[in-house]
Amino acid sequence: MKQGFWKELQEPFFVLAPLADVTDAPFRRIIAKYGKPDVMWTEFVSADGLFLADEVGKEKLMRDLLFTDAERPIVAQFFTAEPDMMERAAVLARKHGFDGVDINMGCPDRSIEKQGAGAALIKNVKRAQELIYAAQRGAGDLPVSVKTRIGYNKNELDTWISALLETNLAALTVHARTRKEMSLVPAQWDEVARAVSIRNERRSSTRIIGNGDALSLADARKKREMTGCDGVMLGRAIFGNPWLWSGHEPSVKEKLSVLIEHAKLFETLLPHKSFAIMKKHFKSYVSGFDGSKELRMMLMECESASAIEHVISNRKEMKSG
Repeated sequence: MKQGFWKELQEPFFVLAPLADVTDAPFRRIIAKYGKPDVMWTEFVSADGLFLADEVGKEKLMRDLLFTDAERPIVAQFFTAEPDMMERAAVLARKHGFDGVDINMGCPDRSIEKQGAGAALIKNVKRAQELIYAAQRGAGDLPVSVKTRIGYNKNELDTWISALLETNLAALTVHARTRKEMSLVPAQWDEVARAVSIRNERRSSTRIIGNGDALSLADARKKREMTGCDGVMLGRAIFGNPWLWSGHEPSVKEKLSVLIEHAKLFETLLPHKSFAIMKKHFKSYVSGFDGSKELRMMLMECESASAIEHVISNRKEMKSG
């Protein structure tokens, strides 16, 4: 088993979830600057698209894999149902200097499942294992990990996790819900504890990471103590709060200043993407203070970073310090 950086992490560790159109390259740079987690993931990227798309499409996908040294250790996450494509994607990750490779086996998006990827792999254990072995071949010395759920239509944790552990993964993130449950029910952290037990019974050295409803670092620590997992992955808690890992309580002025910085980075790094993607962060950055609702409404009309800067710079919060 190639464990790479995973064997060096002190327990418990707390990592950043890969969230599509959220933890993109600009936001990861902001997070790394203001409160770096122990490990960062890219958004999931189509392994098929990296090699089958036209040149324009490939270039767009490669922008999802942009990273800086400040983000290390950083893991590239891919999705595909084709072992050959996964192996090639892992080779690419190694050549581009990533610290690890992760396979998405939990995404419930129907367009991805139709490809046989994401959560659909829970129903195809043989193919899931083939993908892991392919990634391990391509990754060379890089560690390979998987992010998945506890089952598809029902809890299949014992058989599913056992099958994944057979492949000697470096790490396994367990989102404590089934695919059917999506995020509509509370995460079942007792199932994370069960995954740890299965790992221990097998005398495996795979790191188990719990995921689901961790609302803060304090909450993540409680969940870790409750389950005995090696680490906890946080996702939604990062919205509008790049200071999450630092523990810093930002002022309104700091929040608005970083929002401007974030918007400028988005335009610079992802010029091909709709600026509307950036707007999903507004509610998190701009809330909890007098006039926040009105300011959000004004920002929602903005179509550029310069427009955002103009609106915010004329707010009393920025002028008063």
